[in-house]
Amino acid sequence: MKKYFLLFVLVSVTMMAKAQSGFNYYEWGAGFGASYGRGFDDLNRQVWHPGGSLNLTYNYSPFVPMSLEVQFGTLEGGGRTESQDRYGRYSKNNFKALVLHADLQMGEIIDYDDSFFLNRIKNFYIGAGIGAISNNMKDIQRTNLYLYNGPNTYVFPGKDKSVNLMVPIRFGYEFKIYDDYDQVGYTITLGYQHAYTFGEGLDGYNDNTQKFKNNVPDQFAMFTLGFKYNFGNTVSYTKLVRNFR
Repeated sequence: MKKYFLLFVLVSVTMMAKAQSGFNYYEWGAGFGASYGRGFDDLNRQVWHPGGSLNLTYNYSPFVPMSLEVQFGTLEGGGRTESQDRYGRYSKNNFKALVLHADLQMGEIIDYDDSFFLNRIKNFYIGAGIGAISNNMKDIQRTNLYLYNGPNTYVFPGKDKSVNLMVPIRFGYEFKIYDDYDQVGYTITLGYQHAYTFGEGLDGYNDNTQKFKNNVPDQFAMFTLGFKYNFGNTVSYTKLVRNFR
């Protein structure tokens, strides 16, 4: 009789834990991503390049991830032919960035429980952050190549290596993959990031604004595909995270 009683208690506890698990989420996550980006700087011609990222995430809630992320890639612009740049300016920046950002998904602010439509859009997000980008010019043309556009003794000012403060603006969609406890075990994210920098380091040029049009800060953008594995403590949430509607 004692065996059956213990078995009953065990099954009951398991079923209760299973019933409550849909309200729970993992506190931490770690992941990586691939990107495809380009610059928006002082050079007219820009080249798209692949890049990547690594991140550690604190899940404030299932719909508010806060991440410390390392980003890396290449920003290339201009060209040494006159059709690419009238002065032959060209730069290739192998950058690294450290960014702290947070995303707000719609599921945090809407009641999706009784709506098929809202349950499908709850994973759309917007986000922002702050960070620093380390610029490293692997190739840059410092002197004018075309004499009729100016003397070839002119040296375009700027730094081959620099660090700029940056503010990324983000939006996208996160696909949640649930484990056996109906908790979000993995995520796949499709997103877009547009980053504004404070400085003139992305292309390595800091030309006189009276001679060269330079009315906006250097910027860069990237399309992203990310994967994250969630782990750590199990935390209770106020709403059912997984909804079968």
